[in-house]
Amino acid sequence: MIEKYLVKSVLAKKRWRIFKKNKSAVVSVFLLFFLVLGTALSPLIANSKPLYLSYQGKSYFPAFVEYTVDDFGINDSLVIDYRNIELDANAGDKALWPPVQWDPFESNSKVDSYPSAPSSINLMGTDDRGRDVFTRLLYGFQYSFGFAVSVWFFSLLLGTALGGTMGYFGGRTDFIGQRIVEILSTMPLFFLLIILVSIFTPSLALLIGISCMFAWIGISYYVRAEFLKNRNREFVEAARSLGASHTRIIFKHILPNSLTPIITFAPFTIAAEIVGLASLDYLGLGLQAPTPSWGELLSQAHKYYSIAWWLAFYPSLALFIVLNLLNLIGQGVRDAMDPNMT
Repeated sequence: MIEKYLVKSVLAKKRWRIFKKNKSAVVSVFLLFFLVLGTALSPLIANSKPLYLSYQGKSYFPAFVEYTVDDFGINDSLVIDYRNIELDANAGDKALWPPVQWDPFESNSKVDSYPSAPSSINLMGTDDRGRDVFTRLLYGFQYSFGFAVSVWFFSLLLGTALGGTMGYFGGRTDFIGQRIVEILSTMPLFFLLIILVSIFTPSLALLIGISCMFAWIGISYYVRAEFLKNRNREFVEAARSLGASHTRIIFKHILPNSLTPIITFAPFTIAAEIVGLASLDYLGLGLQAPTPSWGELLSQAHKYYSIAWWLAFYPSLALFIVLNLLNLIGQGVRDAMDPNMT
């Protein structure tokens, strides 16, 4: 047992050293981490509410706490516009604003027409409803990355369970399972996804569920192959001869030694799911308006291609950067997991 652990530990260290040698992959990990951290903290970066407000001797945190008009003595409106609250500097009133003072649903009423070009007020311009493009890109990445990671995770569980079952038990179970997988794999999945989404009201949870119905197929192929290869290995036969149960053999011995394809394809799968959601949003079959979406901005760019270059440039640039980061990470992981390298 100790020898087996040491072998795994040495192999993991070798893989880590190989991955670290790939500088582009390491840099990509850090850049992607900061992008994910930025979108997770998007209310601190872009918001139409102050992070901190000192008003008439009281402290408020509008970006984190909802207040009513009664808290500020407003009688002529039901909505608080923090930009119009008069602050008395002599009385110690002050406000700490985020770097970008727009939320993803707010229109800039000070511009003459929509979409408006980039300016000092809207660094990446506005969309066809006057909403800040940078803010919608920042918040939209939450949905894109969250959708992609969720689909990858749940399809990973489903593909590993079904592929592992077929590979471990083989025989009739494998034969019937493979025929079902072959039938599903011949279907035009993207078009079938469009049909299902058009029938039901799209939501993030629904899109994740429908995508997972088909995303597991590719993972199941690789997991099945690994289980078929490992089920007759010496350490599995030894565990079986000692009376180990199927559950223990699968989860303790075979599965840990079958994770290579799962880990290797993870970045590429996440990148593909980001593109998939952007494609659905572009066609108007993805997240419902006014949810921030990269695909929806690209759809607007198609509509205003002759007068609003920024609607095409900045969302395309965001997609290009994120997809390239994931591909570089995937290449680094693939090299590190390659048995010829380790």
